[in-house]
Amino acid sequence: MGFISGGGQNLVTEDVTVVEGDVATISCRVKNSDDSVIQLLNPNRQTIYFRDFRPLKDSRFQLVNFSNSELRVSLTNVSVSDEGRYFCQLYTDPPQEIYTTITVLVPPRNLIIDIQKEIAVEGEEIELNCTAMASRPATTIRWFKGNKELRGKSEVEQWSDMYTVTSQLLLRVGREDDGVPVICLVDHPAVKDLQTQRYLEVMYKPEVRVSKNYPVQGLTREGEPLELSCSVFGKPQPTDMRWLRVDDEMPQHVVLSGTNLLISNLNKTDNGTYRCEASNVVGKSYEDYMLFVYDTTATTEPAVHGFTQLPNSAEELDYGDLSDSRAGEEGSIRTVDHAVIGGVVAVVVFAMLCLLIILGRYFARHKGTYFTHEAKGADDAADADTAIINAEGGQNNSEEKKEYFI
Repeated sequence: MGFISGGGQNLVTEDVTVVEGDVATISCRVKNSDDSVIQLLNPNRQTIYFRDFRPLKDSRFQLVNFSNSELRVSLTNVSVSDEGRYFCQLYTDPPQEIYTTITVLVPPRNLIIDIQKEIAVEGEEIELNCTAMASRPATTIRWFKGNKELRGKSEVEQWSDMYTVTSQLLLRVGREDDGVPVICLVDHPAVKDLQTQRYLEVMYKPEVRVSKNYPVQGLTREGEPLELSCSVFGKPQPTDMRWLRVDDEMPQHVVLSGTNLLISNLNKTDNGTYRCEASNVVGKSYEDYMLFVYDTTATTEPAVHGFTQLPNSAEELDYGDLSDSRAGEEGSIRTVDHAVIGGVVAVVVFAMLCLLIILGRYFARHKGTYFTHEAKGADDAADADTAIINAEGGQNNSEEKKEYFI
């Protein structure tokens, strides 16, 4: 807003911000009015209204109010070309003039999300681009995945007095992202809650879960039945699911019915690891159940249930996490294993102690002193030469040993 005053009178107006296509209202107000003439001029300084008369033929300008203290005019269907300074003039001596600025906002005309891959595979990084076209001023683009805000990278292009903004988002997807919306939201003074979204479609390898239907709790005892159930889901839905026994053949009396495995009469030969395995076009997964058959008289309750989950196939173990929750009867198995190991260690320690005692007594019996006759007579010699002569003499007399030095 520009302002000039004089003669004890003054003009007042305000700047106007309007969205393209809406109505802008310009007000020229006079303080301490003395019935001087008020007029309104456009940015080209053409008279829009002189008092209550409109010389300009643009019918979009309409008189809202006229009095000695105010001239108020509306401009309908505002466009970008209407932007600029509008002047209020008061014919006094000296004349007074003030200007107001009309700013036209243009919301984005199109908001588009472009996704690099319509269907992604778990673990892949995909690229999404959101474009807000022809806005004024330039928009700010924000990304959300569900309720979580993400950070993108924006580029701004200017065409004449319009701006096009493109924001790029790189996103690594997982199975939890399947069906989750990715939202592109625009922050712009001309519009509220302008957004568009795309739903992610992510393929992932199967998830396998083995559950024990019977017995629900307690030990798996000899002579009793065992029923396991395998639930499988993935995207796409797995088409290949099977039961197998790890490192051994499946017992002939095992009944496989759909996703269930049934052993009607357990015996010790059934001990082992039973695996439910499933695969789809993305990969293979499985979960193991470790079976230990107890005697009919066993009463010890297991610590946890008997499952070993290996979510990745053998070929993919280097690339995945390995989670292991042990068998349903593993608490009792560990008790048995610890007892056996403790007994073996005790036997080994006892054997070593016995061996040490025997060796000590042997060395004690054969302990003795050993002498040589090479320096016999040296003890009574006054010096080294005499000792050598005495030693030689002793050798000649005893004829026990002869040595020749060359």
